[in-house]
Amino acid sequence: MTTQTIDEFTLFVTPNIFKNHPDLVAGQSTRHGGLSKSPYDSLNLSFTVGDDHLNVSTNRKRLCDYLGIDTEQLVTGTQIHGSACLNAIKAGHYEGYDAFITNRRNLFLCVSIADCVPILVYDPIQKVVAAIHAGWKSTKKRIVAHTLSKMANDFETKPQNCLAYIGTSIKVSDYEVGEDVAMNFDKSYLMTTPTPMKWLLDLPKANMDQLLEVGIEISNIEQSKFSTFRDQEHFFSYRYSWGKTGRMMAIIGLK
Repeated sequence: MTTQTIDEFTLFVTPNIFKNHPDLVAGQSTRHGGLSKSPYDSLNLSFTVGDDHLNVSTNRKRLCDYLGIDTEQLVTGTQIHGSACLNAIKAGHYEGYDAFITNRRNLFLCVSIADCVPILVYDPIQKVVAAIHAGWKSTKKRIVAHTLSKMANDFETKPQNCLAYIGTSIKVSDYEVGEDVAMNFDKSYLMTTPTPMKWLLDLPKANMDQLLEVGIEISNIEQSKFSTFRDQEHFFSYRYSWGKTGRMMAIIGLK
């Protein structure tokens, strides 16, 4: 279990599961340590939410400097809540991908987060990394399974060798959905509410089960104890802020 703590000086949370791999940069940013003003305060890393672009550029550079990497080494995407996964061979911004994989050093894969589930995977045998953005639609489409399958096909990754981190997202207690969403999930991921035709959806659990189903050992998976909604003083939450807020990044790559 993680023993991580968050304070106003914490820019980036590094999972314990990856700490024995010093050449690996992996974890999730917080909302602390940037220049952006409310409602994007302060380390907003997204250019698409209405924030000043100079502030976002400065925020990205500040985080990359902290991690000892360069902004020109980032792989980012326009996420569409699908299941497409790109094998990235060079840095840049790519349209239409919710997951990336690579075996190239000095490429740092990024997914943008403000309630959806970020998942980072590392294969220390083949030296392959993956970053996954799993909202409810991508989870329904089994984006985790698609990504691990692509790692196996492209790089001969064996899931039993992999380490995985399920990052900070909205927790089941605060993720109320209607029937249109709930009908896509097994009852084991749903909790009833006092409101008719409303359920609480456990997206982290659904993605944890996908990791286990593809063959990653439970002892090789770490899950964040934090919640974007409950811990919104440290993390951006789209739902808590009624859609007007910044974005964090989950990042993984090998130096």
